[in-house]
Amino acid sequence: MIRSRALARADVADAPVAVLLPGVGYTIQGPLLYWCAQMLAERGWHVQGVEWSVDAAADPVSFVEEAVTTAFNAAPPASRRLIVAKSFGSFALPWALGEGVPGVWLTPVLTSEVVRDALTGAPESHLAIGGDADEMWLPDTVAGGRAALVTVSGANHSLAVKAGWRASLDAQSRVFDTISTHVESLA
Repeated sequence: MIRSRALARADVADAPVAVLLPGVGYTIQGPLLYWCAQMLAERGWHVQGVEWSVDAAADPVSFVEEAVTTAFNAAPPASRRLIVAKSFGSFALPWALGEGVPGVWLTPVLTSEVVRDALTGAPESHLAIGGDADEMWLPDTVAGGRAALVTVSGANHSLAVKAGWRASLDAQSRVFDTISTHVESLA
């Protein structure tokens, strides 16, 4: 099951459109995606969120490509588009490259060859962020590419750190600053 809904509607014609793709157990209400939606909405973006129930037998690339296509089709037409994806949502990377859509990839699944290959071939308009305590974050496997890579020290797959909630909040705040700067650079 795949659903898409507007999280924020822009007030101007041809406003940029961002699609938020969740993880398997990490929804668009999770803090990493929630605050990205707020940030983009405050900048005048139309934000379209995807909700899904992932079929374990499904091909992840086809499944996520269907979801991102459905979400962009449900959003207003726009000349500027962006994907913000968490974990499983990073299977949209091949689609994003094929469509020329920049992306913010939060804890991408770099244990997947498809995701690794796509991220390695991604241009500077792509930003990938992971934690060095996350077994799926393997930045050395994509280090030859042009996408920006950011490693959060001590962070796990949720970009939380062992030092507690305040340290996690501080680390994630720096992540949002990085994302904010990246989104500004796309204008």
